[in-house]
Amino acid sequence: MAELAKTLEGARAYREAALSALRKRLEARSIDAEQRAAHGFAWVATSVAALEAIHGWLAANGKANPLDEKIAHLAFAETVSQLIGGLPMGQNEIFRPGDLDLGEAASALREASLGVIHGDLATLRAEVAAMLAEGHWPSETFHDSDLDAIRDQYRRFTDTEIIPNAHQWHLANALIPDETVRHMAELGTFGVCIPEEFGGLGLGKLVMCLVTEELSRGWIGTGSLGTRSEIAGELIVLGGTDAQKAHWLPLIASGEILPTAVFTEPDVGSDLGSLTTRARQDRNGEWVIEGAKTWITHASRSDLMTMLTRTLPDAKGYAGLSMLLVPKPRGTEDDPFPADGMAGSEIEVLGYRGMREYALSFDGMHAPADALLGGEEGLGFKQLMRTFEGARIQTAARAVGVARRALELGLDYALNRKQFGKAIVHFPRVADKLAMSVVDMVLTRELTYEAARAKDSGKRCDIEAGMAKLLGARAAWSNADAALQIHGGNGYAMEFEISRVLYDARILNIFEGAAEIQAQVIAKGLVGGRN
Repeated sequence: MAELAKTLEGARAYREAALSALRKRLEARSIDAEQRAAHGFAWVATSVAALEAIHGWLAANGKANPLDEKIAHLAFAETVSQLIGGLPMGQNEIFRPGDLDLGEAASALREASLGVIHGDLATLRAEVAAMLAEGHWPSETFHDSDLDAIRDQYRRFTDTEIIPNAHQWHLANALIPDETVRHMAELGTFGVCIPEEFGGLGLGKLVMCLVTEELSRGWIGTGSLGTRSEIAGELIVLGGTDAQKAHWLPLIASGEILPTAVFTEPDVGSDLGSLTTRARQDRNGEWVIEGAKTWITHASRSDLMTMLTRTLPDAKGYAGLSMLLVPKPRGTEDDPFPADGMAGSEIEVLGYRGMREYALSFDGMHAPADALLGGEEGLGFKQLMRTFEGARIQTAARAVGVARRALELGLDYALNRKQFGKAIVHFPRVADKLAMSVVDMVLTRELTYEAARAKDSGKRCDIEAGMAKLLGARAAWSNADAALQIHGGNGYAMEFEISRVLYDARILNIFEGAAEIQAQVIAKGLVGGRN
């Protein structure tokens, strides 16, 4: 622990040097002109935050599990080596100390971490892989019997009802079965963070994370189904009128209605201020909606749309946007969009199935007069922004679940696949992949939990949420890629589950704000002094 603590202090000093260097550079140029440097700094800050999280995890668990210290050592050694040698921001984008003139700071970090980065790491990786092969697993207790019981409950549900079926659901492009949705509702999945007075569990984002993680371990579709209820519930809790809360929240919490988020438009992407879908009130006070939306998840089977529209056409940018709560009849296979004034077409996707993606068009669709969230126009963007932290933390939790499932599949295959007279888990290049996959999974898991704790404390945590999603998406993709490589040619066959996990992992770096958006948020926040 002493060596890790010394290394952590060195990493923190490196982060501060990077922040100072970036601020100096931004005196002469805009952050957009210095995107590479700014986003590189965001990755530095995220990496150091992950080390802080795993150091806290190790301290909390003591020496009860001998695997934990080995994982922490590898996490520190690899992360510091990336900081001083080259930090991957993408498959072909490496941020190096020279990109921010951090040569001296990198040398100081190397000196502070000699005891960690110059050990026999090859042997350490082999030991971690061997312990995984023997059935050992890193500590995951919250040191809270209630939280641990919730994890156990959802793990059993995932193991018995989701994992045995998910791949066939994926291959058939089937919706998550109604019976599975009903069982998820009975567990309280859709009301985790909705206050008890409205029929929810009244729990925090940390519980939401562990629920999402376990469901996503089985299939990202089931882990993501709750995201729509989470977003809708938070929008209404934070911005709804008393009547809207009393009506909608119990229905969402019980799973009686399934919401969908209707924000994105063609050719707009992250630039929400350019949205053009409009809603106006007719002579009876009802809202009439015109326009198009795209990448709307679970649009057909949903019963309620939380829709961002432009209701003040003369107001520029975000100021003209309002959030509407638009009820709709649930669609069927034969008639996916039975509502008057609404049509949709499915967008076929590689993965992230179970809910389906749609492009929607609205031509005079009506919503009730009381559909305006909070009863006041022009607040839609602000209302939506208040949910981004929770949505991104939940996305990070989805990534943790996907990363873990990829590791499980890679490990199982490596134990059972024999080549040259022995199981391939004994080959160093396979063992290395497994060892670093568990390291990346724990790093992003603990960073995600820290973001959730920050959110539960009531503090602003856009930076923490962005960091968790940024690192989580990378971990899910790298773990899935490594596990597929372990499978060899079989991994490329659609009949093997790892092929689905790879498809599912890829979306995590795009939705709820792409990696580049997360890096921009982190850099702007820290440069501006929000640390």
